[in-house]
Amino acid sequence: MRVGVLTAGGDCPGLNAVIRAVVRKGIVQYDDEIIGFRDGWAGVMEGRAVDLSIDKLRGYLPRGGTMLGTSRTNPFRFEDGPDRLLATLEEHRIDALIAIGGEGSLGCARDVAKLGVHVVGVPKTIDNDLWGTEYTFGFHTAVQIATDAIDRLHTTAESHDRVMVVEVMGRHVGWIAVYAGLAGGATAILIPERPFDLAEVAEHVKDRHARGRYASIVVVAEGARPKPGTLELEPDRHDEWGHVVLGGIANVVATDLEARTGFETRVTILGHTQRGGTPTAYDRVLSTRFGIAAIDAVHDGAFGQMVGLQAERMVRVPLDEVCGRLKTVDPDLFDDVVVPFLFA
Repeated sequence: MRVGVLTAGGDCPGLNAVIRAVVRKGIVQYDDEIIGFRDGWAGVMEGRAVDLSIDKLRGYLPRGGTMLGTSRTNPFRFEDGPDRLLATLEEHRIDALIAIGGEGSLGCARDVAKLGVHVVGVPKTIDNDLWGTEYTFGFHTAVQIATDAIDRLHTTAESHDRVMVVEVMGRHVGWIAVYAGLAGGATAILIPERPFDLAEVAEHVKDRHARGRYASIVVVAEGARPKPGTLELEPDRHDEWGHVVLGGIANVVATDLEARTGFETRVTILGHTQRGGTPTAYDRVLSTRFGIAAIDAVHDGAFGQMVGLQAERMVRVPLDEVCGRLKTVDPDLFDDVVVPFLFA
């Protein structure tokens, strides 16, 4: 078979490991030809293809980013986009397509499948918010990066009796904030699923310092929002795709906390450092398993589905079930694990 593969949406550590696994098993076990499309769905529309081989993928297992490049292009936003996409696939004699992406990119994959294209999806989102899989690759790497940063901030916060506000990724969900906050011993964790009241956070910080604890770390997901009427925010800005432009909530939180507590407060926004660099061992293994599962699904004819991880086993989930659903932080996890540790 001639199998196409693309990476779409935001980059994250582990993408190259997925491509590598598809190429290795596809060529060795199935005698496939693997064709990569550059820069996500844009490359499919524009016919930018490259032959992939085992030799070309050597050395890519530990490398972050994606050797194919990526973009957030949606072919269905162009009047002739679907026709151009289908023409490219026909020109390159593509029998099946493996799309590696997040909610938006897999939404495109679902719609492309409805055009008659044989598509298999691979879940990719650093926020770990995709329905149908327990974990997405890149998430554990981002958590480790955030945890390392929190560990370093503890010592400088203790030295100056400061409050440190750390902003991590998490547009709609707080998985990175919860995991990194727990692992790093945060004082407070603010997530999109639970609107916060900074008056409560400020009282907790003052109580800690009154008990002789000279450092407070507040971890906030970029998509966290205050309870209505408790904090004034600037009006939302939107990008060309209609998404709210996030980033900077930590600055608002820090300013308000300093005013309420009287403690000097500093901000660290981790931003794209969470996306970059080499994937952890766990993410390399998970990415490899996803790539193998994807090429197996192609040869089983399991089209219109996404491979996922459930109870440590590879499963297949219909794309129709995945798209439009978010995997939010489990309320029991937050109430039974996070809250008791924060207020101890």
